[in-house]
Amino acid sequence: MNRMEMHFDARIENEAFARTVAASFIAPLNPTMDELIEVKTIISEAVANAIIHGYNGQSEGQVYLRLETLDHELHIEVEDYGVGIQDINQACQPLYTTRQDLERSGMGMTIMDSLSDQMQIESIPEQGTKLVISKRFKHGSDSQA
Repeated sequence: MNRMEMHFDARIENEAFARTVAASFIAPLNPTMDELIEVKTIISEAVANAIIHGYNGQSEGQVYLRLETLDHELHIEVEDYGVGIQDINQACQPLYTTRQDLERSGMGMTIMDSLSDQMQIESIPEQGTKLVISKRFKHGSDSQA
């Protein structure tokens, strides 16, 4: 097992940083190019949602990223202490967005769910949201065991 945790300001430019860190962290698992792209997309969507929706684009908050590898599986947690989600079922509907003003597509939750093996959303209005995601690697090798 290998773990890492970091937190960073809720600034949209940190989304690329989080994506790069995640890609580097899973490199020892020898992911396929498709698996690498899928993980980077999951991280990108989760972090962008925390920044844009969780903190309404205000950079005062912190986004927490936790990654853990075990065997051929990656566990991802992305957490914010922002506004939370009022209705999780509604937020998971394709094309639903709380930020039409930013021309958001409303597909982030759907994309993350389709690219992961398991996705859970924990949210309390006015307290924050935590995404817990699992992704299995089919062809990689775990040199960290």
